[in-house]
Amino acid sequence: MSQRISGRINGGGKRRRTPSRRRRVTTVAAWSVAGLILVGGSGLGYVYAKLDGNLKGIDINAQLGGDRPADADNGSQDILVLGSDSRAGANARYGQDGGGARSDTAMVVHVYKGHKKASVVSVPRDTLIDRPACTDADGKTVPGQREAMFNTAYEVGGPACAVKTVESMSGIRMDHYIEVDFTGFKKLVTQLGGVKITTTRAIDDPDSHLKLAPGTHTLDGEQALGLVRTRHGVGDGSDLGRIQLQQAFVKALMDQVRNVGVFSNPKKLYDLANTATTAVTPDSQLDSVDKLVGFAGGLKDLGPHDVQMVTMPVRYDPNDPNRVLPLDAASQRVWSALRADRPVPASAVKNSAGDKGSASQVVKER
Repeated sequence: MSQRISGRINGGGKRRRTPSRRRRVTTVAAWSVAGLILVGGSGLGYVYAKLDGNLKGIDINAQLGGDRPADADNGSQDILVLGSDSRAGANARYGQDGGGARSDTAMVVHVYKGHKKASVVSVPRDTLIDRPACTDADGKTVPGQREAMFNTAYEVGGPACAVKTVESMSGIRMDHYIEVDFTGFKKLVTQLGGVKITTTRAIDDPDSHLKLAPGTHTLDGEQALGLVRTRHGVGDGSDLGRIQLQQAFVKALMDQVRNVGVFSNPKKLYDLANTATTAVTPDSQLDSVDKLVGFAGGLKDLGPHDVQMVTMPVRYDPNDPNRVLPLDAASQRVWSALRADRPVPASAVKNSAGDKGSASQVVKER
């Protein structure tokens, strides 16, 4: 069995201290995968080999090289979570790719020292940034580009390029990378028994196959996927409204994962763990059940109110209403706070287009 993970994604730098068993990680992938694996690992050791075989890790260390932000040896953790919009395989029903896969959803998760609190910073996919040169999975150099959409980093260079771009923007070294796929996400939500949300107004978006009246709903996998992908049914139709729905759903999912009863039903437990381990692609430091158990210890004690969720400060591009531009000074205040292991100050996102979005109250927190 693989040895438990004790460090970060690194390119030759020093490693952080071994994280405590009571680690709190607050991402869609970690909550829905690592938490369930933690439970499964304690009672169903005989399925380890099968679940290990489901996990296909990506070794991005060599691709990242040594030109990276310094390793902050303060006990905190930083994880890049991407939801890929690839339409390959079982995802083909959601449309055709206009090119390669792109990062449909991007969240930088910062778990503070002591692992009792966390901040999640959503990065709008349509943000125009200066993408750094990077190395793809085949060892080829991908040239950088000025004013490129953020989500093209994944498209042209894969996970390593996405990590490189986030590190270049934030000045923060990522500990881990987790990628979530459409079909696996949908199956996982359905197997959890759905996720309960309350909408304050109607949502009707034919593009994401979602139609909800105002009120309380228990979303199945198909509806949950529609909610986190919709952009035309809420707000101003931009990615910023979709991000606000994603953030609200993450907290609702946390509640569901914490409250689902799996201890008394081994088959349900196995089915959840089996789906969870096929729904994600982690970095190679999290590519076994044993490593995920070490990564997620104590996860179930973290509640949605322990998580601060913000969107990277941006403004609409005056030349293209479908694009946004970083508010440089405000964005750096966000990243500086995380580098210093402090909460993001509310004033840093106060004047951001993402903070003013009209979709922020569409899903009411419980």
